[in-house]
Amino acid sequence: MRFPVLLLRRFAIALALSLLSLVPALANPMLLVDRDNLNVLYAEQAGQPWHPASLTKLMTAYVAFEEIAKGTVTLDTPVTLSKYALTMAPSRSGLKVGTSVSLEDALYILIVKSANDMAVAIAETIGGNEANFVAKMNDVARRMGLTATHYENPHGLHDPLQVTSARDLAVLALYIEQSFPQYMPMFHTSVVRIGNLKLESQNNLLTTFSGAIGMKTGFVCASGLNLVADVDRNGRRLLAVVLGGSSGRDRNERAAELLLKGLSGSATPTGQTILNVSNAVGAAPVDMRANICGKDAATYVKAQEAAFPMGMKGQPSYLTDQIAAVEHVATDLGRMRTDIALPRPRPAHVPAFPSAALVSDTTTSASALDANLRPGLELAGSPGVPYPRPRPASR
Repeated sequence: MRFPVLLLRRFAIALALSLLSLVPALANPMLLVDRDNLNVLYAEQAGQPWHPASLTKLMTAYVAFEEIAKGTVTLDTPVTLSKYALTMAPSRSGLKVGTSVSLEDALYILIVKSANDMAVAIAETIGGNEANFVAKMNDVARRMGLTATHYENPHGLHDPLQVTSARDLAVLALYIEQSFPQYMPMFHTSVVRIGNLKLESQNNLLTTFSGAIGMKTGFVCASGLNLVADVDRNGRRLLAVVLGGSSGRDRNERAAELLLKGLSGSATPTGQTILNVSNAVGAAPVDMRANICGKDAATYVKAQEAAFPMGMKGQPSYLTDQIAAVEHVATDLGRMRTDIALPRPRPAHVPAFPSAALVSDTTTSASALDANLRPGLELAGSPGVPYPRPRPASR
């Protein structure tokens, strides 16, 4: 009787494998860009609208960088966690209601931990309220030409109207590096320590892929697992975007594969620059919820694993380097009162750019002011790229 039982088991396994093969392994948006000349080295569904999840925080950080450059806030401006901020779903900072940190530390926590409560706290500090800050985010997206992008919140928790594309995310990442290079170390940091808290990044490339310098991860059920990654290695400066990964392994290994193809020269220019890539304007964003968090998610994930097993147990991996984690130590300013005078006056802040209120020359137009704040993307090393003045060293 043992022989028929073995036959039945083999038949059941074969049937399961055949059914698994019928589940499509989706080809999700992926993009590889040479940051030195903006050439696209690989693109797949790069203009497809997609939910950004916590990649939203790239724009949250950019708006903060811009406001610092304008002089409306400084790196020392206190950011206080409100009761509303603490209502955000995880990931959170772990700090209590009323706790304050400097804007600099808040940005580190935002980027490294991807803390949703800190995203709201930054928005409230800079915009007065979340809605005003989101309006600034959408204004920046408009000025950057991010035609597939719209924001409803500063953190990336799912909203069906919050959308972007791989193309737009690449352009945003390039703007961050071009306009505010002094803040790139924030994206290279893997750990923030504040008091007894150790806040860690989900970007495993930072500690497993030589040359990785940032940028950001993101996940909600509707988006799958997303990643924007910058790498500097052997004189090459590359940017990869992977959206809709079925797992952290899938997302990270696919990004590493793209980057290695670019580094080896096997990924060659497609004839387009990132600015020439078109968005599928008006198309509906893909919703990955059923595949990632639905009742059939396990079947979908297995199909993705079968199609791309890199990094699974017993399989080779692209992520084998061992790199020490870069840490930042933040300071908990405690519960701050705002109705008392500081013990000593703060020095006047000299803005890097004129504010609209200070422009008295009637010949200066709003568009000229925008040009100062939003230069066009230019190639690395090109003359005339306006950068904000370097920030003074923190004390």
